[in-house]
Amino acid sequence: MDILGSTEVASFPVLNVLILLPAIGALVVALLPKNRPEIVRPIGALFALGAGAMSVFVMIKFQMSDSGFQFESYQSWIPSLGISWHIGVDGISLWLVVLTGLITPIVLLAVDPHHDPKPYTAWLLLLQAGSFGAFLALDLFLFFVMFEIVLVPMYMLIGGWGYNDRRYAATKFFLYTMAGSALMLVAIVTVAVLSAKDGGLTFDVVELANRQSLATNTSRLCFVAFALAFVIKVPVAPFHTWLPDAHTQAPTAGSVVLAAVMLKLGAYGLLRFGLYLFPEAAVWLAPTLVTLGVFGVIYGAVVAAMQKDLKRLVAYSSVAHMGFIILGIFAFTTQSLQGGILQMVNHGLSTGALFLMVGMLYERRKTRAIAELKGIQTAAPVFAGFFTVIMLSSVGVPGFNGFVGEFLILIGSFETRRWWTVIAATGVILAAVYLLWAYQRVFHGEPTSADEKTPDLRLREGLVLTPFIVGIVFLGIYPKPVLERIEPAVDRLLSHIEEYSDYERPEPNTPVIIDVHHATEKEEGH
Repeated sequence: MDILGSTEVASFPVLNVLILLPAIGALVVALLPKNRPEIVRPIGALFALGAGAMSVFVMIKFQMSDSGFQFESYQSWIPSLGISWHIGVDGISLWLVVLTGLITPIVLLAVDPHHDPKPYTAWLLLLQAGSFGAFLALDLFLFFVMFEIVLVPMYMLIGGWGYNDRRYAATKFFLYTMAGSALMLVAIVTVAVLSAKDGGLTFDVVELANRQSLATNTSRLCFVAFALAFVIKVPVAPFHTWLPDAHTQAPTAGSVVLAAVMLKLGAYGLLRFGLYLFPEAAVWLAPTLVTLGVFGVIYGAVVAAMQKDLKRLVAYSSVAHMGFIILGIFAFTTQSLQGGILQMVNHGLSTGALFLMVGMLYERRKTRAIAELKGIQTAAPVFAGFFTVIMLSSVGVPGFNGFVGEFLILIGSFETRRWWTVIAATGVILAAVYLLWAYQRVFHGEPTSADEKTPDLRLREGLVLTPFIVGIVFLGIYPKPVLERIEPAVDRLLSHIEEYSDYERPEPNTPVIIDVHHATEKEEGH
């Protein structure tokens, strides 16, 4: 029996609550007395859990067959400028919202900040609220605000609770992402102003996507500006150099949230705003972006294999995994896009869990240097077992979630980006090389006297890691419920791209060749 009927669900502002609940929680935590630090994290976790429960509620009530935006909320914000509070969720954003809702309470409960728990908890809650807002925003100005809000908490978390070079890493992270955001802001204003002649000034994404009134060259320049902001956030090589430093110096909670949630803002931005607002330009620039993505797959894997720091190795693995997602997005097939979206969730689970376990290992041994760790499996077999499952998920072994996402990307991309896909497939092999090699050096062999004293996984740590393991195995064995909710929105997006560009979806097993010159002439004639 439903707790709320369909009418009540439609009228209840669930997405507004989803954004406001952790934001209110951050304010409540900030106002707590300093002499009661023991209540800070439990209260913060309650707000984060409440938001997580709301995200699960949205998932349960989500209409699987509906390709449009659901639970929409629209309020005029600045009428004179056409800016509104317009939010909604579809199959593309749904699972990223759920991932954000579940990751934050886990890291709040799992990771001890060691000092200043009040600002630490408040920043994490604000980060959750901003991430929700960015994934749900259907107004360009609102999205930009949320996209920028998340920078501040992450900057503070890295700079305040990170390791030795935390200030350098935090500053580098902030400057890189701000540079891309500045270009995007110029493009946002350009799109809104130049499109105003066809119906008035608006920043509403749905309205702007339906207008498609920009000249070809203008649209392409705006897309390049959006794409630069998003590939920096992903990050795509060679715009990735902030990521290894940020991950290495960030506290464990910061690394988990950065990998699981914040990197997805870039890939999601390309899907929601790049492909939706600029379909012709996306088709035009797709070969370049696919090339960068595939380069990132190989480069990230090769450099990861050379790392001496276990956490830095996992950081470079993110570059490789996100390169796969870029390939899936710009292959423009149903399977590749489904795989790309699913792989965003998979990466959040596997890499987020890896960072969590690397943090647990550092707390035990006070080092992340691979050369200083050996034979951990002998002293901590349960810890090694959990690490093995998560590592195999990241490698993409059948039966775990990583395989499903990578398989869909490769099989979908092979239809339209054949040679890029062949090269990217070698990244699967390279991932096995660097991860298995790192595992062998850290967990196998004869332990030193220090390694022999390594405590095994505690019950509380096992409970924290269990949701990751459940997600990894469930999505590896039965991804159908997730894919069924993604597919309608993906098909709708591809139909939109076909309508406003020269792209045509291929028949099964038939490669497509996009005539960019013909597409340009057609658009200019129009």
